[in-house]
Amino acid sequence: MTGLLFQAFVYLCAAVIAVPVAKRLGLGSVLGYLIAGIVIGPVLGLVGSETEGIQHIAEFGVVMMLFLVGLELEPRTLWTMRNKLLGLGGLQVGVTIVLVMAAAMALGQPATIALAIGLVFSLSSTAIVLQTLNEKGLMKSDGGQSSFSVLLFQDIAVIPMLALIPLLALPELAHHGDGHGGGHGAEFSLIEGLAGWQVAIVNIAAIAAVIAGGHYLSRPMFRFIAASKLREIFTAAALLLVVAIAFLMTLVGLSPALGTFLAGVVLANSEFRHELESDIEPFKGLLLGLFFITVGAGIDFTLLFNNAASVFGLTIGLMVLKAAVLLGLAYMFKLRGADQWLFTLALAQAGEFGFVLLSFTVQNSVIPTDLADLLLLVVALSMLLTPALFILFDRVVLPRMDKDQGRDADEITEKGAAIICGMGRFGQVINRVLKGNGYETVVLDLSAETVDGFNRFGIRTFYGDASRPDLLGAAGLEEAGLLVVAIDDMERALEIVKHARRERPDLHIVARARNRHHVYEFYKAGADDIVRETFDSAVRASRYALEAFGIHPHEAEKLVTMFENHDRDGIRRLARLYDPDIPAFENEPYMKLAREIQEEMEDALSDRPSVHDEVRRAWLPPGAKAQDD
Repeated sequence: MTGLLFQAFVYLCAAVIAVPVAKRLGLGSVLGYLIAGIVIGPVLGLVGSETEGIQHIAEFGVVMMLFLVGLELEPRTLWTMRNKLLGLGGLQVGVTIVLVMAAAMALGQPATIALAIGLVFSLSSTAIVLQTLNEKGLMKSDGGQSSFSVLLFQDIAVIPMLALIPLLALPELAHHGDGHGGGHGAEFSLIEGLAGWQVAIVNIAAIAAVIAGGHYLSRPMFRFIAASKLREIFTAAALLLVVAIAFLMTLVGLSPALGTFLAGVVLANSEFRHELESDIEPFKGLLLGLFFITVGAGIDFTLLFNNAASVFGLTIGLMVLKAAVLLGLAYMFKLRGADQWLFTLALAQAGEFGFVLLSFTVQNSVIPTDLADLLLLVVALSMLLTPALFILFDRVVLPRMDKDQGRDADEITEKGAAIICGMGRFGQVINRVLKGNGYETVVLDLSAETVDGFNRFGIRTFYGDASRPDLLGAAGLEEAGLLVVAIDDMERALEIVKHARRERPDLHIVARARNRHHVYEFYKAGADDIVRETFDSAVRASRYALEAFGIHPHEAEKLVTMFENHDRDGIRRLARLYDPDIPAFENEPYMKLAREIQEEMEDALSDRPSVHDEVRRAWLPPGAKAQDD
């Protein structure tokens, strides 16, 4: 017990310290876990040979990850993504496997080992790339969406890879492996001694049982358990579902990941989908984190130092090869400019599934242990270099691409009363309202896919970077009466507002802000009206809340209007004290004024009769002067 508690203390302590520090440094949680493992393993020697046994348990986190991936994949979603999923993802995995396999054979490896290495290196790091794209706000870009499609295909492709690897086993390596099933194996088998056709029937029956059970039995079971209103039992049932399916798959000689993935897809439309996700997610995160710690603890630094040239050479060679494949696919699928390089650099590393596949290849006597240890170093090093690739994209590629996009900006042949920069969800609504009321608009967007899509839809949209002064001039900046800035990139949005204000002091500018701090920046830049993305929807929800408490709808409307007016006035006053170099909670004058504004608002709202007339005062258009009574 003492030893177990000590190990738990060491692993948890390492994770709690290393992961937040890594995230603060922009390295991501996966690298944080790897670094934690390196520190408690090779550096401090607090853990040792027991990490291999723990790794077998932690691999169950991968099974849970594929269950959650399946939950996210409704058949309709898969169908809408089919072109990029199969085209980009399929070609990336297929071409990379072939090239890596050829390179490995050229270095003297047998065909089966070379193919296994190709499978391992064809995958990228879903955990690192998706997290980084989300943190940088690049997920909605063409490059981000294409990267997501490839990662999704890779996650799905792991399943047939796990099924294929045992077929590549080498008899001379049999004494090294643990047999199919690895850490999730069982002593019993339902297929032992059966003929090949009988094994096939048992496998098909098991898969059919998972699909039918997930579709017909899981819902009544979860409804019955949910009726007990015992949260912990529902969590236990969710874990039971995953464990039971994994156990069944192991009994019939199939991959546990395959079974749980299928169950996830079957349950994607279930009303209990979100509860299942929330219940499984913490276990998946902890087990995956534990898995990465054991990988970091198992890195053989002696092997790294003794083979430094080989390891670094293979790592760089792998990343260059994968980048070349990705760059070619980007051209083929018409990704241009920054999106092309984002797609290329983001996916150039090996991924966390590489650790799983390497462990699986050793267990199944496909790759010898010493070679697997060397390849594990290559996977780990390529992941450690990934943050540097994103820095390269931000500091070198993006500034150059901003000046020299791969696709030339469209020639703008129209003029309108309003210029709209950005045709995302926000800009689309504004454009529809203005057009519906008879105002001509000139719409600019930097996503080639968005522009082409809207033009096919009959909504005239021009491709180009709205932060370019010449493009804004061509769009009619001198003649327009209104500029709407509705793009995601806040730095570029601020550039647009500053330039427009310099050129047209009389122009009315409406800007979209993500949060309160962006509002302050836009005020300083010269915007007239700033709309926080979620503010209006939150105010409307507040009105519904007041009505739910029995306040008359007309009264509730007046109260939230009064709140909006006070908030708009307050945020203008706070903008004068806002300092981007000082955290808001450490800016004493800012905090003092914020408290005063809050008290003023509460006093005003509590004194309803005296302020109602003020709320209902006559509205005047911008620039009009109020008439004295």
